Amino acid sequence: MDYRLIYTTCGSKKEARDIGGRLVEDRLAACVNIFDGMNSIYMWDGQLQDDSEVVMIAKTTEERVEAVMENIRAAHSYECPCILSLAISDGNPPFLAWIAEQVRAS
Repeated sequence: MDYRLIYTTCGSKKEARDIGGRLVEDRLAACVNIFDGMNSIYMWDGQLQDDSEVVMIAKTTEERVEAVMENIRAAHSYECPCILSLAISDGNPPFLAWIAEQVRAS
């Protein structure tokens, strides 16, 4: 089984909680961590941006990645949301097994 972290940023804690809650309720992610108070500096439409954002990290399996990404895109307020899938190369075996159990299709 291959495990993944899905990293995304949201414009507010509420948006991250709404998206994260849906991912867990729909068994697309075993757990979602939300980090509030992050700043992002980037170029958009030729202008330097410096915005407050919220980081969201979802723990899932490779087979659920596309569904997680589709769910985030559908609910996200950004025109072009950051959504990255990061492979987990190693981890605590019982924790990884728990991830697999939580996202198992019902």
